[in-house]
Amino acid sequence: MSTSIDSFGAKGTLQVGENSYEIFRLSSVPGTEKLPYSLKVLAENLLRTEDGANITADHIRAIAAWDPSAEPSVEIQFTPARVVMQDFTGVPCIVDLATMREAVTTLGGDPNKVNPLSPADMVIDHSVILDVFGQADALERNVDLEYQRNGERYQFLRWGQGAFDDFKVVPPGMGIVHQVNIEYLAPTVMSRNGQAYPDTCVGTDSHTTMVNGLGVLGWGVGASSRGRDARPAGLHAHPPRRRLQTLRRDQARSHRNRRRADGHRDAASARCRR
Repeated sequence: MSTSIDSFGAKGTLQVGENSYEIFRLSSVPGTEKLPYSLKVLAENLLRTEDGANITADHIRAIAAWDPSAEPSVEIQFTPARVVMQDFTGVPCIVDLATMREAVTTLGGDPNKVNPLSPADMVIDHSVILDVFGQADALERNVDLEYQRNGERYQFLRWGQGAFDDFKVVPPGMGIVHQVNIEYLAPTVMSRNGQAYPDTCVGTDSHTTMVNGLGVLGWGVGASSRGRDARPAGLHAHPPRRRLQTLRRDQARSHRNRRRADGHRDAASARCRR
């Protein structure tokens, strides 16, 4: 159950068949009924994780009083429900956790207490090489070669999946992280420790925000330790106009990079033909 100090008396119970879940009702905070859906998810996040220190009643009042025309002035703390990682960033995280367990053992503690505090999924997708193509068993043979090349790494990750709580690995050959697994892995509603709450995630893939199409609030981040050790991430609520400007700038940058890559590829092809 929650450790929230529940300043607004938002804690309630949701009965679903024979099961009951602890939930936090936005109706206890005036102003939240006017918020866009994404900010309602953030408001619930603050209610559920209010500890009086990192997350306070003032933060909850600030998001309830959100003004789309105002400049951001208050930083709120967002605690993601889960983490999605690629193999490039996920392997170092598991190494860190294994190292922590070793240190705890050396100090005479219980290493089994070292676990991710937020559920984490790691999708292995960026190292598969296309050695075999144009035949029916190409996928199977390429995956076999992948296991031969990186057997030691996959043995380590398999150990990690069994050793750590709330950590799962999607093996090679099961689809890339975006878009298939980002959506497939999304529960949309989290049920954990007797609570039910909106699914939110941070992911190390730039396509993480695609999960927003399922009603899941997702952010793409450059590193995954923030969610792995359950530290809240600071956010400013930007006005819609600024978000639109940022989106257009990012889209323009993406188009420029794509044209530049196409130009390099065409130049390389021309040199090869010569």
